[in-house]
Amino acid sequence: MIDMHTHSIFSDGELIPSELVRRAVVKGYRAIGITDHVDFSNVEHVLENVRKAKYLEDELEIQVAIGVEITHVPPRKIAPLARKARELGAEIVVVHGETINEPVMPGTNAVSVELSDVDILAHPGFITPEEAETARDNDVCLEITARNGHNRTNGHVARIGMEAGATLVVDTDAHSPNDLIDRDFAKMVAMGAGLNEKQANAVLDNSMRFLKR
Repeated sequence: MIDMHTHSIFSDGELIPSELVRRAVVKGYRAIGITDHVDFSNVEHVLENVRKAKYLEDELEIQVAIGVEITHVPPRKIAPLARKARELGAEIVVVHGETINEPVMPGTNAVSVELSDVDILAHPGFITPEEAETARDNDVCLEITARNGHNRTNGHVARIGMEAGATLVVDTDAHSPNDLIDRDFAKMVAMGAGLNEKQANAVLDNSMRFLKR
């Protein structure tokens, strides 16, 4: 399992990074991204502290990517914040997409898929075909999520993403211990979104791009 969207106590997660990473190891994770929620008010604080979890790579059989999830930031401010996060050392930049479960500002999806600094557009709700095609062209991954609530539009995201030829990934958006999943469960999430078994396996393999070479 490779999961590039999880949260620790440095935003609204329940676990300190060491426990989050250890529990991921037990689930069979090869890599985990700790991507706590940020805006301009806390991005420095989050990255300064979460990057200290990199020491776990020397102790455990897992890669730990330090990143952010840009969350509820006005669309025209997403690009400068993504750039700032990169400058501060973020290895993974996720943007909190236009899930139907929260009042994310319209235009968030459209802006995010245009940005080279963005790796993943998380739970993008009713993403449009045009936005999915832009994500494909700019190599921004579209997320099929295991998280309850946000997953209500997984079928739409999978269908639109596949039709556009965009890169799909499965992430957990984990906030608590029980949110972490193994690869078999991630495969069921992908198939539950309407993908066949071959497509589901291919989508899970898409996350290999985030492994260190």
